[in-house]
Amino acid sequence: MDRQKEPGFLNRVSIRYTIYIYFTVSALAAIMWIGISLYGRLMRQITAIIQEENQVMISQVNRSVDSYLRTIMKLSDSLYYGVVKNADLSEESVHSEFTLLYDNNKEYISNIALLSKDGELLEAVPAARLKTGVDVTKETWFQNTLERTENLHFTTPHVQYIFDNSANQYRWVITLSRAVELTRGTSTDQGVLMIDITYGSLQQLLDNISLGNSGYLYVISSGGELIYHPKMQLIDAGQAQENIQVAAGYRDGNYREIYEGEKREIIVKSVGYTGWKIIGVTPDKGISLNSLKTKLFIIFVVAFFLFILVIINGYISSRITTPIKELEKSVAALEAGELDAEVYTGGSYEIRHLGRSIKEMAKRIQALMDDIVAEHESKRKSEFDTLQSQINPHFLYNTLDIIVWMIENEQKNEAVKVVTALARFFRISLSKGKSIITVRDELEHVRNYLMIQQMRFKNKFEYVIRSEESVLELASLKLMLQPLVENAIYHGMEFKDGDGKIEICAYLKDGELYVTIRDNGLGMTCEQVENLLTDSAYVSSRRGSGIGVKNVNERIRLYFGEGYGLLIKSEPDEGTLIQIHLPAVSYQEILEREKYD
Repeated sequence: MDRQKEPGFLNRVSIRYTIYIYFTVSALAAIMWIGISLYGRLMRQITAIIQEENQVMISQVNRSVDSYLRTIMKLSDSLYYGVVKNADLSEESVHSEFTLLYDNNKEYISNIALLSKDGELLEAVPAARLKTGVDVTKETWFQNTLERTENLHFTTPHVQYIFDNSANQYRWVITLSRAVELTRGTSTDQGVLMIDITYGSLQQLLDNISLGNSGYLYVISSGGELIYHPKMQLIDAGQAQENIQVAAGYRDGNYREIYEGEKREIIVKSVGYTGWKIIGVTPDKGISLNSLKTKLFIIFVVAFFLFILVIINGYISSRITTPIKELEKSVAALEAGELDAEVYTGGSYEIRHLGRSIKEMAKRIQALMDDIVAEHESKRKSEFDTLQSQINPHFLYNTLDIIVWMIENEQKNEAVKVVTALARFFRISLSKGKSIITVRDELEHVRNYLMIQQMRFKNKFEYVIRSEESVLELASLKLMLQPLVENAIYHGMEFKDGDGKIEICAYLKDGELYVTIRDNGLGMTCEQVENLLTDSAYVSSRRGSGIGVKNVNERIRLYFGEGYGLLIKSEPDEGTLIQIHLPAVSYQEILEREKYD
């Protein structure tokens, strides 16, 4: 009975609770099964990985220390076989050779000294002399060196105490000593060659070496004396302890021990020639999941977990998400502008209700957009026509004023030329009522205008018009240049006396059309430049009109968009530059567009 009602019940339950119930049950079952089955295996694998990584780290440190000590031993061999053994100490000094070898190795060498078996200092670099009262023959390292002449001997770290040299006072060193044969004339005798190794150079090799999150390593001698420990100062002061005596009995290998109530893994590695042991310590609490193998295993577990969830929830996904995806496709079509696209209205109650709401909303949006577009187009055309109508009467008035002036001054021939140029000017101005003409016609239009004005202002200015061939058939706004040139003449050339110049250039830059008008007139201040494009336009003479510049800028923006228009640069007494920025659109393309509009 309940099974027959289940489909109806699911149709009434919301998406949120349907997803919550199914996915919660599936996730809990999968997590419990994976956690129980993999817990033990994961712990064992993590321990094995950390042991392997720590073993590699200890081996690397061992090789570094071994290489470091081999370098010191090679220096010892060079001093003995290359210097001491070949020198007759009764006739020559080995000071220069000792100094050279010391200078080449002083970053990890503190002192080099040669002593006789009686404790006499024969040579020392850089130390000068033995401290007063020091008898090196009573020192353990000195006695061991003479007793076991075949070996190299390393002491534990200690403060340098036998040399009287203020530069090396209180420096921690490890002394390497060996028995050598001294030659004096025809006789030979035993002596001791000693090298004080700077403890800091060894410490630098071992510092910052960590084993896992809380592991560390330390170094002891074969007799269980501490050579290096990251807490060495605390151990010396009695504030920390280490299981040194037990570690001294370990051979190379891995061990588990309990020290101060803490379980930990121990790795032991011996350093050749010295009997030193490197001890790696990894507390159980430092085991972490940072190794590569652990990460790969976890990725596998997560992937397996997700795979199980995908299978279990396949039915849920198809039942719940299919209607949502269909509705999403409908919404995407609406976002792309297809407001008449069919909106999906199937699935659960919420999806059906949402689909119907979106469908109604799309209809309302379409109606509103149609109204807004029609209103905007009507307003734009009205504003553009109003601005366009302001140009022609204004220019005609000024041109007729020029002709009247010429006739009054009995310049009939010039008046005829002006009237002819005016006819050509208005033939282009009319352009069958079109607002867009080619750049070629716009330049010809302003050329006729400049010809008229040049006849009016004889010996006042000259003009130059240049253009790239590629821009001549591009679209231009009609009567765009004439108001700007008019302002350049009346505001810039009014006080010029034959040296005025107006330069017009049309060119392409970065795929856009630019037309510049440059004059060498009086120029303007920054405030005047700003006012030219606002309602408070500045007019500097009784002739011309400051509204022409603002008019052109507004017409360009109304027709081509806000990203286009005028840019004005000017300084007093430096002239003015007006840059017109238009899209590089073919005139034929505009004609085709207006034909369909």
